Amino acid sequence: MRDLLSTEGLDRATLESLLDDGEEFAEVLRRPIPKVPALRGKTVATMFFEPSTRTRLSFERAARALSADTLSFAPGTSSLKKGESLKDTVLTIQAMGADLMVVRHTSTGAPWRVAEWTHLPVINGGDGAHQHPTQALLDALTLRQRFGSLDGLRIGIVGDIRHSRVARSDVFAFSTLGAEVTLVAPPTLLPPDLTGWPVEVARELDDVLTELDAIYLLRVQSERGGASVFPSVQEYRQRFGMTRQRLARLKPDTAVLHPGPMIRGVEIDHEVADDARCLVLNQVANGVAVRMAALFQLLGGERDE
Repeated sequence: MRDLLSTEGLDRATLESLLDDGEEFAEVLRRPIPKVPALRGKTVATMFFEPSTRTRLSFERAARALSADTLSFAPGTSSLKKGESLKDTVLTIQAMGADLMVVRHTSTGAPWRVAEWTHLPVINGGDGAHQHPTQALLDALTLRQRFGSLDGLRIGIVGDIRHSRVARSDVFAFSTLGAEVTLVAPPTLLPPDLTGWPVEVARELDDVLTELDAIYLLRVQSERGGASVFPSVQEYRQRFGMTRQRLARLKPDTAVLHPGPMIRGVEIDHEVADDARCLVLNQVANGVAVRMAALFQLLGGERDE
């Protein structure tokens, strides 16, 4: 594996290898000194052309936990403001000694272009509404820790599927790992073409609520037009929000996940976000571990036996 750009096309063995390494690095992060020298001498460049909290910080934390150095690129204070092209920016950072680039961009396909322009490994930190592979890895690890395996799990992904790179990445990762995935959304929040997606579709959350082993809630992405298809926030919450009333109807061991940022009172009620069955903070912690795994594998890190 030279790059990590998408979950579509990754086989089960590759996914499980990344999850296994993620599990090991999760143990490293629990040590009194949560650091190993696996990538000493390597430099990871984080290039985020779109706002991020969890993904950017967890990649930087992951790199440092592997003893790598980091270069953090901020477009708002860069020469992009002077008209420099994306390609020249990328080649400049490569010339500074970066060994790997993590790229988040508003444009679909941008990380692929960066991979073409450089000889470096590239990790897609999220491109438009297309893919976010490390989010899918941390979600899969969280579910595997909770249930032991994804085989046979019924997972519902609820909300703004059309504009969600997380949904696309999760669908292919979850299904490859043996889960049955149901998309829960009105037609206006589904992609126009689901050909090739290994999923079922439900129009109402209440139709499948009690059958699910895990419910993955998505934020309505107003910045990409998601909010325009609903008359009001109240209607969305009534039909697709995980309310405390719906929480009470879940199977006792059903898990609730969310990629963040959560909009409490819309797709998730305060009581649900704070419930023990909500695994959001587990997801955040696992985000560092699986990103350590991705960096380790792409940069050929040395194992500490």
